[in-house]
Amino acid sequence: MDDKTPRTSAKVAKKPAAKPASAEPVLLSGGNPQIAKGYGDAPVQAYIAAMPGWKSDVGCRLDAIIVRTVPGVSKAVKWNSPFYGIEGQGWFLSFHCFTKYVKVAFFRVASLRPVPAGESKHKDVRYLDIYEDQLDEAQFTAWVKQASQLPGERM
Repeated sequence: MDDKTPRTSAKVAKKPAAKPASAEPVLLSGGNPQIAKGYGDAPVQAYIAAMPGWKSDVGCRLDAIIVRTVPGVSKAVKWNSPFYGIEGQGWFLSFHCFTKYVKVAFFRVASLRPVPAGESKHKDVRYLDIYEDQLDEAQFTAWVKQASQLPGERM
């Protein structure tokens, strides 16, 4: 008997269908959005939009203050966190979601006045923990202005 019908491999026949891409970013530990690394405003806005609950409003406010205070600021998402910097000078801050607050990291800026309260293992890094309804916009604006005028961190 001559069977000329093409046969498919069992391996191919049992291959599962591709899963559809998820429209919502995955929230990692503490509710931090998992956003792909990228440069420019779009990945930063995707991160902010994916921040859970009241943290998204804080992210919008932080972004607006930074953009208003530092015209032409460079933006990126790295390590699931938005970064802000000056082209050719490095990054001066980033922020990250935790369960109960948003943590802002100021890089290489231990000379900020007044110094943000959050200490780090790194002598030039300071942190600001922002809890719901506790953003001091005037102070944050002053720190952003100071930080943007200092040498940034290259990452």
